[in-house]
Amino acid sequence: MSDESNLSIFKIGVGPSSSHTVGPMLACNLFGEALEGEIDKVSRVLVDLYGSLSLTGKGHLSDLACIIGLNGVRAKSLTSQSKETILELALTKHTIKLAGRREIGFVYERDVLFHQEFLPLHENGMRLSAFDQNGTLIISQVYYSVGGGFVATEEELKNPVAKTSNPNLELRFSNAKELIALCEKYQKTIPEISMEYEKQFHSEEQIIAYCLEIWEAMQESYHNGCHPRNNLLPGSLKLKRRAPELLKLQGGKNDTFAFIDSLSLFAIAIAEENGAGGKVVTAPTNGACAVVPAVLLYLQEQMQEKFDEKMVVDFLLTAMVIGSLYRKNASISGAEAGCQAEIGSASSMAAGAMAWAMGGNTLQICSAAEIAMEHHLGLTCDPVAGLVQIPCIERNAFGAIKAVSSARMALSRQSDPVVGLDEVIETMYQTGRDMDLKYKETSLGGLARTIGKTYC
Repeated sequence: MSDESNLSIFKIGVGPSSSHTVGPMLACNLFGEALEGEIDKVSRVLVDLYGSLSLTGKGHLSDLACIIGLNGVRAKSLTSQSKETILELALTKHTIKLAGRREIGFVYERDVLFHQEFLPLHENGMRLSAFDQNGTLIISQVYYSVGGGFVATEEELKNPVAKTSNPNLELRFSNAKELIALCEKYQKTIPEISMEYEKQFHSEEQIIAYCLEIWEAMQESYHNGCHPRNNLLPGSLKLKRRAPELLKLQGGKNDTFAFIDSLSLFAIAIAEENGAGGKVVTAPTNGACAVVPAVLLYLQEQMQEKFDEKMVVDFLLTAMVIGSLYRKNASISGAEAGCQAEIGSASSMAAGAMAWAMGGNTLQICSAAEIAMEHHLGLTCDPVAGLVQIPCIERNAFGAIKAVSSARMALSRQSDPVVGLDEVIETMYQTGRDMDLKYKETSLGGLARTIGKTYC
């Protein structure tokens, strides 16, 4: 998939965290590939985790994700059985199959190290090193997990590829202002522009198929969250799943507050599945994986016979365009900019897509996206015990509710908004950069500090 395509805003992966689980797993995949012809010389691999990856790494399963990634298994193809097999071999028989090709010895306490200091370029840093049988270093590489399951090497962050790297692209936009200008120039809607943009990298058939595959995975994670095999989420909190009971308590159409219950059920079921380490879709992150699908599931519930595959594709195309603006101009990493970068971005994406589904025009879609983010500004990331459970699960429900409310507000207003989407994205990023480090996915402040001490 092209680096300039926006389809990767949505990725099928595993919980509980895109930056702390999916990203490190991918980094270890890439490290295995980087070994190439040297792999037969490797006798030991060392994983050094830094900063946020270290401070909340065990709660986010970063250590286990690295073990799986070193075995050459990618997040999308991971199954419960393959996960159990790999971890049993590594933790009890002290063996990994490096890059799926070479068996080497592995001692967890020796080969996975947690460092509280931060590497200089991003809060989520890790170093992977390979040694021969004499202990001589063969290769060492620093990776940064920058949010949403995306990773970059130290060299890539120091020398980023220009955003206009492909001069042959006819359609290009870097911010909401340019996106709106394209819609006006070509007299197309945001999902239509999004489709035309993606067709520069993929066929229309591939784009549609990918969106429907994402939608199928979203529905699967909701179903699994409603019908879990274990009612307790893993980890020290021993948190009981709420989705199965919420499903039983769903009210009828005459219930005044039914829409809140529906959105909460959709979001909590998926967020709990993520907290359990199940298969989910980054949207744009795992920590915020339930907001967009909850709103889409709610739309399906309300539209019924009018709801079809085209609506799904256009909804996701709209959401991914908005998500791309946050990725390009701010951050979707909780470790870099707090939970506003995760739940806030997801709510903004869902609000814009919902506004489109409700018949909103280009300006109203961008207004809805702006409203949703505006009311997440300053939201901290303080996971209790380093787990993506408290307050993360409920925040997904509130993010979905805010998204629908934001869409309604944008469509009902008669005056022009004072704050634009570009301005709120810039504000969110600056707020995140100014935020105290202990409130950015380190579990050193907030709820994690006042409550988590009991469970750590």
